[in-house]
Amino acid sequence: MRKPKLRELREAITALVKGPYTSKFPKIAPTVPEHFRGTPTYVPDECVGCGACGQVCPAGAITIADEYRESEGRMVRRIERNWGNCIFCSQCFVYCITGKGIELDKDFEKSTTDTANFIDTHDKELLFCEHCGSVITAKDHIRWITDKLGELAFGNQTLTVARYQELGLTEDITSRAERPLERSDYMRILCPNCRAAYILSDEWGES
Repeated sequence: MRKPKLRELREAITALVKGPYTSKFPKIAPTVPEHFRGTPTYVPDECVGCGACGQVCPAGAITIADEYRESEGRMVRRIERNWGNCIFCSQCFVYCITGKGIELDKDFEKSTTDTANFIDTHDKELLFCEHCGSVITAKDHIRWITDKLGELAFGNQTLTVARYQELGLTEDITSRAERPLERSDYMRILCPNCRAAYILSDEWGES
């Protein structure tokens, strides 16, 4: 029984001279490991608004919603994160299609007395179907896809027209849902449903 007591006495003297073994946080910030899974932090300029992060979030901490902004008179895609519900699984970081839209913040101290501080949002401009007016995706998403595909993007009419539209080489087309799709609508920005309806109409004469 004497040896364990002596060992405890040695540890007590060592701690008295060198200080406690415990971390000195919060007085001194700790050094986190290189691959520390901290708070997922969005980079709005790199985020393309695809919504993949919201689909893979198991805690439902990320919501993607297309809403009408009355003050601006337009519809935008709002990406909202609630860090109070985040379980720090980093799935949003892993499945970010650009690999740059989300970063893992090494600052793990997120304590606050106001729950509103847990909410973080940013908006993305949307691309609409020129026939029915439905939402296709975010414009940044389309831009990223065309950049990723390169010259292969010219095989898709929506991607081609969307890129030409950014260069100011196309005319502004308002909704044409009141009339059937025609051959002239081939080179237009169309949602998948309208594109399929056009193909059926052009090939088989069906509406």
